[in-house]
Amino acid sequence: MANVTIFTSNTCGYCTLAKDYLNEKGVSYEEKNIQTDPSARKELMQKGYMGVPVIIVNGEEIVGFDKARLEQLL
Repeated sequence: MANVTIFTSNTCGYCTLAKDYLNEKGVSYEEKNIQTDPSARKELMQKGYMGVPVIIVNGEEIVGFDKARLEQLL
């Protein structure tokens, strides 16, 4: 089973699409909302990203909702 973390915000449409996709696939994930969780925001910035979604699958980072790349990694 893949270890998946997704950095999101409340107003991000692509975040919603990514979460819907993972839910459809039956993939469990940890969501880190950068709007409601200051430590998540700090963690994302330390990784060098300013935007969401950032999806991490088994250590591989995907910026944005890249369905093909997600398929590959899952």
